[in-house]
Amino acid sequence: MNVSLGTFMSTTHQSPSSPPAPQALVLIAEDEPEIADILQAYLRRAGLRTIYAEDGRRALDMHLSMKPDLVLLDVKMPKMDGWQVLSEVRHRGETPVIMLTAMDQDIDKLMGLRFGADDYVVKPFNPAEVVARAQAVLRRTMADANHQPRVLRVPPFEIDLEQHEAFVQVGEDSHSLALTLTEFRLLTHLARAPKKVCTRAELLAACLPESEALERTVDSHISKLRKKLEDFGVRGIPVGIRGVGYRLWGTE
Repeated sequence: MNVSLGTFMSTTHQSPSSPPAPQALVLIAEDEPEIADILQAYLRRAGLRTIYAEDGRRALDMHLSMKPDLVLLDVKMPKMDGWQVLSEVRHRGETPVIMLTAMDQDIDKLMGLRFGADDYVVKPFNPAEVVARAQAVLRRTMADANHQPRVLRVPPFEIDLEQHEAFVQVGEDSHSLALTLTEFRLLTHLARAPKKVCTRAELLAACLPESEALERTVDSHISKLRKKLEDFGVRGIPVGIRGVGYRLWGTE
């Protein structure tokens, strides 16, 4: 265990700071129940609601059903690790995520940022600091909530991130694309940076996080996505980069 009960007992008498929003919901994904209990106590004293998941798959189920305002996410968890969970959360939307981990190497921090973590706390930590960081992230994200794009528009595509719907514009007409979940994820990931070349390994980790598929599986899904686009006369998208991966369109 990385948070001492002594620290918990010595600091719980402090007055909590004002919550960033009334009754925001925080999902704690942590496989050590004692740490989760302490975090829940601190967060509740700060005016936040909490729910708890003991493994990665449960965390994703609760994220989908409960729609928390913030996720406190441990990296090393059973069933699915924190990186896989973070990747899937990012493809579902913009729920803020703070990573909780015993790993403090720079490469781990960079990985967290690469996959879209909003903050990074290394164990052992002071739970009061975690609450303060959670409040700071919630203040920022909730203040910006009305300004977040709900639709990603990258010609010729319009992608509704909330409804998981994608459309392609051909001439004056907009056509709905009947995509599988994986195809939607691939299109969305490539559309976020249409000129960036994404490796197969990156696409596999970002778009099939719960899978143990091989990198060549990405080629199969891309091929099916292309076929659906070709049915509407859109050809050569996504662009294949030999020996590397794919980009949506454009040149370097």
